[in-house]
Amino acid sequence: MCGSMSSQPTQDKTIRAQLLYDMREGQYADCQRLPRESALSERLGISRTQLRDILASLEREGFITRRHGVGTIINRHVLRVPSRMDIEVEFLDMIRQSGCQPGVAFVRVADGTADDALARRLQIPAGTEVLRVSRLCTADGRPAIYCDDVVEKALVRGSYTINDLKLPIFHFLQQFCGVYPYLDLTDLSPACADAALAEIFQVPVGTPLLHMDEVDYDIDGRPVFYSSEYFADGIFRHTVMRKKL
Repeated sequence: MCGSMSSQPTQDKTIRAQLLYDMREGQYADCQRLPRESALSERLGISRTQLRDILASLEREGFITRRHGVGTIINRHVLRVPSRMDIEVEFLDMIRQSGCQPGVAFVRVADGTADDALARRLQIPAGTEVLRVSRLCTADGRPAIYCDDVVEKALVRGSYTINDLKLPIFHFLQQFCGVYPYLDLTDLSPACADAALAEIFQVPVGTPLLHMDEVDYDIDGRPVFYSSEYFADGIFRHTVMRKKL
């Protein structure tokens, strides 16, 4: 066992983030295993049941492996991966994890209507009014991620400002739309920059980009949000972890 831990907030996400930090850079950075559950839960100030839920999520994502009679093994080869496509990470955090300074070059908001393709994705009638939020994120000042986020306009409630849209889009969805995405299905494909994307990314027409076509669903399986995302080449290393079950 390594080190000691001061009292920590008891919210699962905060504790989970703290454990990840401690395994990467903190008190467990030089350890092969985490402390026993009884000791760790006591240090964190939470129940063993709550701790097991947190450890289960970390194990599903490959950061740790729990083996009976051995303990909780820290998987450093997984922890060292800077960016993973199988884990939802907000864009600015993804850029930060890649070793760059993140920024937001612009956020543009426009009303529109759903064409046939968007209507199929969101399972709404063609012509339904939608709100479209376009955003360009930068890495060390270089255009890195351009996304076009779309939500049905009827879901938008309350007054919001452009500053609300500079935050992660899920903040806006939860606070102003009452939408809580549970999972997404994303298609990945190579793309070449057309004239519009070339201007946005400041690259020649035909430059390769990675395209992600994402539909988010709520816990009841209803599509509630669509996002079309383009990633510049040479900034990110997109890694996927797949367990052999």
